[in-house]
Amino acid sequence: MQVNLRSFKQKVKLNAKQFRSFLTKIKNKNPKKLDHTVANLSTEVWAEVDCLSCANCCKSMSPTFTTKDVKRIAAYLEMKPAEFKSTWLEYDKKDKDWVNVSKPCQFLNLSSNMCSIYEVRPADCAGFPHFTKKKFTEYIHVHKQNVEYCPATYKLVEKMSKIDVFNKK
Repeated sequence: MQVNLRSFKQKVKLNAKQFRSFLTKIKNKNPKKLDHTVANLSTEVWAEVDCLSCANCCKSMSPTFTTKDVKRIAAYLEMKPAEFKSTWLEYDKKDKDWVNVSKPCQFLNLSSNMCSIYEVRPADCAGFPHFTKKKFTEYIHVHKQNVEYCPATYKLVEKMSKIDVFNKK
């Protein structure tokens, strides 16, 4: 399903605070079978969200680039890792991560919302929005952020808030 970013951003303004609170409650209570519930709901979410109609993550966020990512992408672009870093990345001293210098991502084709380095994209991009990375509760801090940027994360949390995840047996 096509994503309407304007509509999505309006929904975020109305519900982001409530959804972040809900995610905090999930972290604190750690419901039984949560990861199973998330896996089932994520299947529904991906049937409803078309990432290529959105690409908001690529437009408004930056992945972190691991050393492996830098080497792989630099080789793909026929550059040395140091040249790749100096051309496209900056070091975030606070988080101690390599991130894009600018947004939207330099590898995003804005007319098609496709990634020009998709085959070798950073691991952070490949795993986004991280529904099944680690246990769901161990990544709550990321989901709290992503609910404001990713329609799929928003929809997942919305679906979770409508079912009683705390009394699943």
